[in-house]
Amino acid sequence: MSRPTTSRRTAIAARAYAAATAAEARAYGLRERRVDVGDCSLALLEGGPADAPAVVLVHGYSADRVVWVRFARHLLRDHRVIVPELAGHGATGFTSGVGHSAPAQAARLATLLDRLGIDSAHVGGNSMGGFVAATLAVEHPDRVASLLLSDAVGVASPEPSEAELLFRQGRNPFLLESVADFPDFYAMTMARPPFLPAALRAAVAADYVARREELAEIFADFYGVATLDDRLDEIAAPTLVMWGEEDRLVHPSTARAWAQGIAGARTVLYPGIGHMPMLEAPGRSAADYRAFLARVAAADRRRDEVP
Repeated sequence: MSRPTTSRRTAIAARAYAAATAAEARAYGLRERRVDVGDCSLALLEGGPADAPAVVLVHGYSADRVVWVRFARHLLRDHRVIVPELAGHGATGFTSGVGHSAPAQAARLATLLDRLGIDSAHVGGNSMGGFVAATLAVEHPDRVASLLLSDAVGVASPEPSEAELLFRQGRNPFLLESVADFPDFYAMTMARPPFLPAALRAAVAADYVARREELAEIFADFYGVATLDDRLDEIAAPTLVMWGEEDRLVHPSTARAWAQGIAGARTVLYPGIGHMPMLEAPGRSAADYRAFLARVAAADRRRDEVP
């Protein structure tokens, strides 16, 4: 019997990766569904009590819902958790020309809330997802009960990151020419990545190579477009800024830019953690987020008690 070719092994690994991540989400109580938001049908994970306060968690550029699953599991007991995959990403899929700017993605989230019957939600995002979440808070303030910004783009960084220096040179580390480029890129994304077997890493790498043109279009649509530097004072939602001190994609000084621009924003920094605290330290970051949500709920109760 002949041995499988490299491409066949990669395809098998890709299916295994998809099956494993889907099984993990189900084990935590997150179920898959799709919701039509007009110009596309958003794939998402949903779990928790239907009548509990809603939490929407938004992934970053090139990522998908998987990055939030291990964080989300810590919220499911007493929150309705929704983890959508933005247009151009994951099972939602890519359609050229649909529009991937932060305002376009935020408008889809507002429609998603309408479709799900949610008046307002606690909305959080990582990286580009933070940009989208913050844009939602600016454009639809009544829909955002609180805001979580994790290593978010969308404002000018006081100091450039390694990735930003590459962007300035016309080089995008997300756009892989070959799987050989993946190890250096992957090292930039996290300081403490969760274990991923070599075969599954190869499948993820191959997926990035295959999506190169799609990712280039998405990047051109959102990066540096409709930034929020001059609109941060419009964000009224209670805000938690969460950042890994070893972030190589978005410089940690950017946390200060967000926090100084949003009245009352709190900041939590994670030593030894990179661009994705929710994936590198899910238990710790989720505990900090739960504490933040508890403070928001307590403040809401006090406000309701005022005659």
